[in-house]
Amino acid sequence: MNKQEIMEFLNSNPIFHMATADGDTPHVRGMLLYRADENGIVFNTGKIKDLYHQLTKNPKVELCFSNGIFENLIQVRIAGTVEALEDLELKKEIVAKRDFLKPWIDKVGYEQLAVYVLKKGTATVWTMATNTDPKEFIQL
Repeated sequence: MNKQEIMEFLNSNPIFHMATADGDTPHVRGMLLYRADENGIVFNTGKIKDLYHQLTKNPKVELCFSNGIFENLIQVRIAGTVEALEDLELKKEIVAKRDFLKPWIDKVGYEQLAVYVLKKGTATVWTMATNTDPKEFIQL
């Protein structure tokens, strides 16, 4: 896959898992992609969450996207460093497209919504067919 094909894959498979570290303890959790494009990979969380505190201390992450098709499994892993985005218009855009966030935002306000972007990550693509091939690294 090239960079464009990877971005299309991420947007078509928006549920991913993210690995972070809290000291020497790893943590992995499921996440929902907001968008992936030439400007980076954008996702959000709440500032009350452990994830927010982990990313504040150590913004290095690995993301793992999968198509979830056992017979033709494709997995894209992306390593990089996230940056916090304090963009009120982007936060409003995210909430407008995610109804489940609206009641929470009405209660706590946009300040509690944490939005991140991963720029210039390094991706590797894994499939059953290429399972034992040397890794190829694609700069995003």
